[in-house]
Amino acid sequence: MKIFETPVFSFGPADDELYAKYKSPDIVGEHFLSPCEWLPGAKTVISFFLPFTERIKKANAADCRWPSAEWLHGRIEGQLFVKELSLHISGLLFGAGYKNVVPLLDARFATGSETSEFSSNWSERHAAFACGLGTFGLSKGIITEKGMCGRLGSVITEAEFPKDSRPYGDVYEYCVGCGACTARCPAGAISVKEGKKHRPCSDFLDKVREKETPRYGCGKCQVDVPCESEIPGMRGRGG
Repeated sequence: MKIFETPVFSFGPADDELYAKYKSPDIVGEHFLSPCEWLPGAKTVISFFLPFTERIKKANAADCRWPSAEWLHGRIEGQLFVKELSLHISGLLFGAGYKNVVPLLDARFATGSETSEFSSNWSERHAAFACGLGTFGLSKGIITEKGMCGRLGSVITEAEFPKDSRPYGDVYEYCVGCGACTARCPAGAISVKEGKKHRPCSDFLDKVREKETPRYGCGKCQVDVPCESEIPGMRGRGG
């Protein structure tokens, strides 16, 4: 089964002021490490999004309760590919003489903190937002020009690349607030007024893990919604 369509890449400055703001307790937290903390002398953050194929999206939209086998393979085997792609990019950069770090694969990467068990010291979503790849949706995923269904990755490097613009200002600019994802969530974890609550989402994922081990995932809030494969109302807009 083909898992991904053509990826989208975006390049942002490693010293973007947003990374300092992410240390705020009401965003990520003090445990968040900025690109220059991961790699002193860092110049660029490379963020990429790998969109899932139509087969995976349609399969997951068919059942309102449990994630499809296609989605679970996309989530787990797809993430293995994200790691391999990150290592490939890292190898190309090292080969060209540039130091770099893949935070997700670094020994310092850690999930959870004293203040929040649902955040890590690096966030692919927040890096994507900073790099201009997309904005957050009500379900807390990132809406890119190719929608929300897929996987994110990033590499921090001392190589300096031309930077992409960030064509938005608001954190939720691409989200139309339609609430479609609230009805799709089997855990009832999303509401238009309060956004997404991590605990019921996590509890449901635990149930999926028990049922589908070694795979887990859900993705119901990302399929059969306006932001599934594009920016709602802005078909074809680039980052």
